Amino acid sequence: MDIIFEYHDVTQSDRLENIATEKLQNLQTKYDMVHRADVFFKEENTSSDETGMICNIRLSLPGPRLFAEASHDNFVSSISESISDLERQLRKRKEKMSSY
Repeated sequence: MDIIFEYHDVTQSDRLENIATEKLQNLQTKYDMVHRADVFFKEENTSSDETGMICNIRLSLPGPRLFAEASHDNFVSSISESISDLERQLRKRKEKMSSY
């Protein structure tokens, strides 16, 4: 699986890339239909201290792309929530595919 990282108003971080890569590879072992992942890290000024570090993940696979976004006070939590959202979407997609 190809993983592409993009940073908007955030400095590049090997630690974040390693965390995201590990979690995405775990997803790919369960769902081998995933071909590519685009991971976007953004930082926004918000009025809440619990949000602002945003992680968007877009997965390319047969059919429509899957997308998840999460905003927390740190990127690790945002990555984890995005991955869990994508896992839920992949589970639903796989159930639909196996029923045909």
